[in-house]
Amino acid sequence: DWLKNPYFIQFQKQKTKYEKGQVLMVARLDGPDPATVKRVITDSLAAEKKGLTGIAYFDARWPKPEDDKKLSGYALYDNAIHVAAEVTERVLPVVLNQEDALFQDGEAPDAALYCGWYSLAKYQDAFEWQQGAVAYHIASAECTTLKKKGSQVWCKRLLEDGVAATIGPVGEPYVQGFPFPQLFFGLLLDGDFSLVEAYYLSLPFISWKMVLIGDPLYQPFKGRGVLP
Repeated sequence: DWLKNPYFIQFQKQKTKYEKGQVLMVARLDGPDPATVKRVITDSLAAEKKGLTGIAYFDARWPKPEDDKKLSGYALYDNAIHVAAEVTERVLPVVLNQEDALFQDGEAPDAALYCGWYSLAKYQDAFEWQQGAVAYHIASAECTTLKKKGSQVWCKRLLEDGVAATIGPVGEPYVQGFPFPQLFFGLLLDGDFSLVEAYYLSLPFISWKMVLIGDPLYQPFKGRGVLP
């Protein structure tokens, strides 16, 4: 069943099967090996102390539509990536790609934030990650394993390459199973919300395949008051 998330911003005034008091906000401290998990915690604490800086990269597939009122499915989430870029550029330098091709090797230095699509179980090693970076890729297999040697799924490879937090599905989630990028990054940039709070407030459904990996209490923009 598709269980509506009572914390999701757009459902908070609706009747949902489960109320907020029945749902725990959770994340996983996990990774390819114990050293990676320790590094995630250390990097999160360090980034909180000094503040996360760098460049935000957003990888859409199409130009932003002039009329975004009746979008659904892939078009809705592609537009959400555009909106996330607009929100983020008030805080960090932004690079937005709206071509079919993904960012290529060496094209994304000093990466602090990332959201994009669509490369199924095939990580694109284009990034030099800042300490404390937060990134996720919208595709259907990206957290099917965190351990399998040689796997190129995005969650595993992002963690191996140095990000502190990522999101992905353990099986086919359908695109609406992902948190909305403009909400997730907007809440994270606000500075008052932790990683796990930003995730649950931007996640439409709690019943469907999605996993948050990282320190749930991580606040990379804490105390900076970057968004009103």
